[in-house]
Amino acid sequence: MEQKLYKFSGAGNDFVVIDGREGDVSAFREVARIEELCKEFKTDGLMILGSGDAEVDFTMEFYNPDGSGGMMCGNGGRCIVAFADYLGIRPASGDVFLFRAPDGLHTGEILERPEDGLWEVRIKMIDVHGVTPMLGGLFLNTGTRHFVKFVDDVEQVDIDTEGKALRWDPAFAPVGTNVNFVHIAPDGLHVRTFEKGVEGETLACGTGLTACAIAAYYIGKPDTRLRARQDWLSVNFTPGPDEKFTDVYLTGPARLVGIF
Repeated sequence: MEQKLYKFSGAGNDFVVIDGREGDVSAFREVARIEELCKEFKTDGLMILGSGDAEVDFTMEFYNPDGSGGMMCGNGGRCIVAFADYLGIRPASGDVFLFRAPDGLHTGEILERPEDGLWEVRIKMIDVHGVTPMLGGLFLNTGTRHFVKFVDDVEQVDIDTEGKALRWDPAFAPVGTNVNFVHIAPDGLHVRTFEKGVEGETLACGTGLTACAIAAYYIGKPDTRLRARQDWLSVNFTPGPDEKFTDVYLTGPARLVGIF
């Protein structure tokens, strides 16, 4: 039977999503197939929802358009929680999903169910340990590596040039890093992100927004409201000693775009 493909959007961050609980989905882990589907459906990645077990309700696999994997995607996490809800999966706890992603365990909660294919989802991210000042910005890992640079106006940043240069800076070798540019505005943090694996700007990056919120707190400019290119999201966390941040939550929209 031909595998159904679903397209979800998390604040403009688009994904091909596959129900991998039955049948052989190994072909969808091949780099060439991932590249082909992401190009065909104009998405920022591919995800596979896997079966749950005694510990979790389901699993999440995430792949960048270049086929690289092994990292978390915050917007993808919200989308896959919405996908699980769409498929009729219900949390064993009764209220909150528990799922396993490449960076560990996460929770996901449906705050609003759609009338028009739009969910509002809150997911718990991993704890963040340490913020490193470097290269005129801050480096931290929120499930994926991120460099955050504060600027006077994100609209004036040449993302393709500046983002690419920092993404490939030798200081981040050999893995590289995602790069976020942040403007601290009266209504919140305005963010633009250059994503490795996509190798360009995306309309939103969940782990990046999380990194920006923590970085803003680190420099004494805290704000929970974050504006990606087309949507507002929120990030909440509990700061602790030794630059440890716990109870990190990312909240925002997830939309079912189409079924193919």
